[in-house]
Amino acid sequence: MNDGPRSGLAAVSSALLAMSRHLEVRDVLKTIVASARELLDAQYAALGVPDDHGGFAQFVVDGVSDAQWRAIGPLPRQHGILAAMLREATPQRLGDVRTDPRFGGWPAAHPELADFLGLPIRDGDEVIGALFLANKNCPKPEGTCGFTAEDEELLSILAQHAAIALTNARLYERSRELTIAEERSRLAHELHDAVSQKLFSLRLTAQAAAALVDRDPARAKGELQQVAVLAAEAADELRAAVVELRPAALDEDGLVATLRTQIQVLDRAHSARVTFTGRGVRALPAAQEEAVLRVAQEALHNALRHSGADRVDVTLIRRGNGAVLRVADDGGGFEPGTVRRAGRHLGLVSMRDRANGVGGSLTVESAPGKGTTIEMEVPGG
Repeated sequence: MNDGPRSGLAAVSSALLAMSRHLEVRDVLKTIVASARELLDAQYAALGVPDDHGGFAQFVVDGVSDAQWRAIGPLPRQHGILAAMLREATPQRLGDVRTDPRFGGWPAAHPELADFLGLPIRDGDEVIGALFLANKNCPKPEGTCGFTAEDEELLSILAQHAAIALTNARLYERSRELTIAEERSRLAHELHDAVSQKLFSLRLTAQAAAALVDRDPARAKGELQQVAVLAAEAADELRAAVVELRPAALDEDGLVATLRTQIQVLDRAHSARVTFTGRGVRALPAAQEEAVLRVAQEALHNALRHSGADRVDVTLIRRGNGAVLRVADDGGGFEPGTVRRAGRHLGLVSMRDRANGVGGSLTVESAPGKGTTIEMEVPGG
């Protein structure tokens, strides 16, 4: 048995299992493309999900570096060979895509593609994507196609299962969107209750101060100081809610950009200095990215609301194929011996649950007067 490119039933089975492992659309797309390129031993693979405006809602590539992909520029439009796959729903197997009359060229930074195999991904009568490979790694005379009829049949099987995986992922994301909508509604109710209570107390305290200002100025001064405290607490409730209700935008912006944006908002909204440093982090599976974001939000909430910190530093660095999140503050800290009470108060239990739920770990270091550092490590895909 040789150690060359995998083929046959075992390879197909492995690819299908990899697809079924993921629930998020982005992860499913990446897995389909990587599986297809490995299975058919091609140099490049891509999958486009069309939008309703002649472009692509999502376009995933494999075999192209991040730097190359950025240099290529905007996503392709639905024209040429891509249009044939999407509109005619027919397979395309070509010896040299550049000589096809439908070929319309590509950006200067685009890699050179020659032999080409593309298939539509169909859900019933609807074409929900276009999957294609280029430059098969095999000897071939100039202008001939390295992809065989057997390759086309194999890719057809993969495309059929890709349709199932993609449809399931979309249903899962729709279900999750509904859950998020319910959570946002709950948060809105909590916000209303919390701020209403603060404002009610604020009004009563202000009325008391007004009644005392002439006959007992010292007590009136104390009441006015309490007004300032209550006003600050109400403002904090509003700031926290704005950040919590803000869409994470992970799918569009990625984890690093989303974290950086939210931390910039917090830095402007609070008197404490809040900083972010991100180094070398690759894209993680969607579940891991969401867990990291939520733990960061919880840890930042604790540091800014409960610790009295003047500075909070957030770092996200690459470790192996995964990442490490660290949130460190110079606040009051707490006694490790009271960690159970602190755990309930600071949401440490839920943070640990989030980390464990994606195969990661969470550690907490703290001491009275020494600040707190929360570190979360998650594996890659």
